[in-house]
Amino acid sequence: MTSAPDYSQGIDTERALKFAVQRIRGDRVQIIEGIIEPVSPTWDHERAAKLVRRQIERRVDELGCVEGSGNLDLPGSSNWYVPDIAVVPEDLARGGSALLPDQTLLIVEVTSESNAETDRVVKRRRYAEYGAPLYLLVDRVDGSITLFSEPQKLGYTRVQGPYPFGAVVRLPSPFDLDIDTSGLVRTTA
Repeated sequence: MTSAPDYSQGIDTERALKFAVQRIRGDRVQIIEGIIEPVSPTWDHERAAKLVRRQIERRVDELGCVEGSGNLDLPGSSNWYVPDIAVVPEDLARGGSALLPDQTLLIVEVTSESNAETDRVVKRRRYAEYGAPLYLLVDRVDGSITLFSEPQKLGYTRVQGPYPFGAVVRLPSPFDLDIDTSGLVRTTA
């Protein structure tokens, strides 16, 4: 009788998990603290992301960057994120697959009822730990928007907000522009 192989020794589980996730066909997925989660936003979720994207597009182009929802790897952890919007330098986006949070200029996450706590707590902590300079949380569940900046290993040291939808939120340098949130709407349960 043959025994099952012992995979507990010599296997890089982080690498294996991330390799597998990149090969799932037909669906976009992310890994949150070791749990594979499909990325399937609703149209209202996409609408909220679009409202932010439209306001930053011109400045993103001026900065020689690209905005999109490409993969972000968090090496040394069991995390592989697909943000709603990430702004990255065009030279890194060209030919790139996964980038690191500290290679972004801005990350935007839009909450849904199914992932609000993940975006508010887990992703915020991990984005800070991995050096994402600006994290904009569009919280459709609470009807608020918060900007986190000045990342450290234990979290962001500067927080602006939460501001209610309808407020204007200033994105600092290198963006130096205001985000009008009057078009954003709170989700209803």
